[in-house]
Amino acid sequence: MSDREPVGGFDLVVRSRRVVLPDGERPLSVAVRDGVVAALMPYDEPVTAAEQVDLGGLCLLPGLVDTHVHVNEPGRTEWEGFATATRAAAAGGVTTIVDMPLNSLPPTVDVEALEVKRAAAAGQCAVDVGFWGGAIPGNAAALRPLHEAGVYGFKCFLSPSGVEEFPPLDADGLLEAMSEVAAFDGLMVVHAEDPGLLTDPAGPTYPQFLDSRPGEAERRAVERVIGVARATGARAHILHVSSASCLEPLEAAQRDGVRITAETCPHYLTLTAEQVRGPEYKCCPPIRDGANRDELWLGLAAGVLSCVVSDHSPSTPDLKVPDFAAAWGGISSLQLGLPAVWTEARSRGYELARVVEWMSGRPAALAGLRAKGGIAVGRDADLVAFDDTARFTVEATALHHRNPVTPYHGRALTGVVRATWLRGRPVTDTVPPFGELL
Repeated sequence: MSDREPVGGFDLVVRSRRVVLPDGERPLSVAVRDGVVAALMPYDEPVTAAEQVDLGGLCLLPGLVDTHVHVNEPGRTEWEGFATATRAAAAGGVTTIVDMPLNSLPPTVDVEALEVKRAAAAGQCAVDVGFWGGAIPGNAAALRPLHEAGVYGFKCFLSPSGVEEFPPLDADGLLEAMSEVAAFDGLMVVHAEDPGLLTDPAGPTYPQFLDSRPGEAERRAVERVIGVARATGARAHILHVSSASCLEPLEAAQRDGVRITAETCPHYLTLTAEQVRGPEYKCCPPIRDGANRDELWLGLAAGVLSCVVSDHSPSTPDLKVPDFAAAWGGISSLQLGLPAVWTEARSRGYELARVVEWMSGRPAALAGLRAKGGIAVGRDADLVAFDDTARFTVEATALHHRNPVTPYHGRALTGVVRATWLRGRPVTDTVPPFGELL
């Protein structure tokens, strides 16, 4: 340590020789006061603080931001709930989630339903939680009030959602909703599959299910959203891109100045159709082949796909029946996104800073969460100690989400979250939840 006079007055100082910033890793001391990052100082800077933690060679990351989580509470809390979902998030290094408007009852399609959801979440959340609103047929007049009540944007489907209380928008409905959203510069996030190209699976197997939801259905729907975004000037974001055929129209639209972005998910980047063993792998749109996966990585590296988020969409085990045509479609991965993506990314030569940008910085920017998404003075002190070389084998029953179902069970992954801080306070199983509703 230096003989310089110590800087003082901090609540917490976390030191690491590998603090992950957008431009790479640096040895730093991260000083926290009143829940925010107050200073970034040299690793060996003498300080006085109520608590000091030295991680040595462990990485220090900003808390991840997952803008695509189906919590399902209230109404389908046996599938998932705020207590279990947010605990899983914290264990996986995710310090902020944004909850999707469907699969809960009522769905978040008006201010009254938003208040019901906020009341259900209150006091249960181990991490900070924001909310999407929903755009369904007939609720265009409810979108501005929801925006003013604090939702981060609006989710819609172009094909059936799987739950009857959240129907899809047809062409006229999409135009109406996006015109309304454009009027207050909101954000529309879209499940993009063209229902005209979807069919009932011809049988119970995964290849038959995959054939029923071709990549062309995604591309056609993406092209429709691009056209409406171009016509209205609205901001649009394509959810969970699984088909690399979407990359070409997205790149062209972005080059033309259309306000459109897109995401993909850990399961599309790390799993392949050839690996599918059972219904725990079923999701919509589906996991495709290995060559398609390689193209998604290239689209992510090029910035056509801006972020990686979980689309955590769990259910009770009984809904994951062996028949792929009948099984519930949803992947449970909230706690595993970081190690799953990092395992694959490092094998492809990507640095940890890229992964952090895809899973923290860019999702935060998408939702306009200015206090999240990076380790910087003035931002929330959401921090994660990450052992980037530790290996483990996934055991579904050891995960914190409500039901022990995940396609990652038995899979060897690299990267272990050793500690998580939310606004400078450690999140542990023994600390009552103190996450805020954003």
